[in-house]
Amino acid sequence: MAIKNVTVAGSGVLGSQIAYQTAYKGFKVVVYDINEDAINKAKDRIKNLRHMYKHDIAATDADFEAGLSRISYTWDLAEAVKNADLVIEAIPERPDIKKDFYTKIAKLAPKDAIFTSNSSTLVPSMFMEDTGRPAQFLNMHFANQVWLNNTAEIMGSPKTDPDIYKEIVQFARDIGMIPIELKKEQPGYILNSLLIPLLSAGEGLWVKGVADPQMIDKTWMAATGAPMGPFAILDVVGIRTAYNITLAQAKNDKDPNAQVLADKLKELLDEGKLGMEAGEGFYHYPNPAYKDPNFLKI
Repeated sequence: MAIKNVTVAGSGVLGSQIAYQTAYKGFKVVVYDINEDAINKAKDRIKNLRHMYKHDIAATDADFEAGLSRISYTWDLAEAVKNADLVIEAIPERPDIKKDFYTKIAKLAPKDAIFTSNSSTLVPSMFMEDTGRPAQFLNMHFANQVWLNNTAEIMGSPKTDPDIYKEIVQFARDIGMIPIELKKEQPGYILNSLLIPLLSAGEGLWVKGVADPQMIDKTWMAATGAPMGPFAILDVVGIRTAYNITLAQAKNDKDPNAQVLADKLKELLDEGKLGMEAGEGFYHYPNPAYKDPNFLKI
């Protein structure tokens, strides 16, 4: 089938980016979230991408408006998926929420619709039976700032139809992504299998009181030449996502250090420090300290 109508479920930082990038590349997109307040925030989040598209990839105002014109919004799940050729799920990284979501849309979406998950850490076989269409279900994971960091890691389950897999590889190309084809299931894919140990090590040093976030970032940046350290990356990813992953780890592994970290991240959330999207996380935006030319100077 030719993918024309795409539903993006979940309009957080990455969900909004995926939705806009898909529309920018010419697809009709429905953005779904759970209520009117979430939808209003999504509209603002997507409109605020204009500067980045103009600055980073030289999009014109006309280009950006054309993308906006192809997006509609709803908090009615049945309405959101009724015409979907493809559903991209970008809801919170909690298995219980995802299972409930797939059970619901299995009954609402067209029988030929393909379902994909943008899960950062969870593999498709965890949810394939909940979808009611395991052959048409796989993961497609995007990196933050999709218009620049344009990878789409594509991972099937043992039951994914190879032709459906190929179709999603082509779709990734069609929306300007570099398809990263995984040959088997791997929690964390390639990107997060490399990235999460770095973030976890930085968080561990912070929780143990070894050094503060800025000193940890300075060390990584100065020693490796990287443009950001782990805490700057966490701001881009979003503190809420980091919190959900850490909380799940604390519950599943009974890891006391993970619970301590989850509590510290929850304090940031309670203070409204959600990361880059909120203007403050571990750094203040739009001019974070790590971008100051003097950040690494003695």
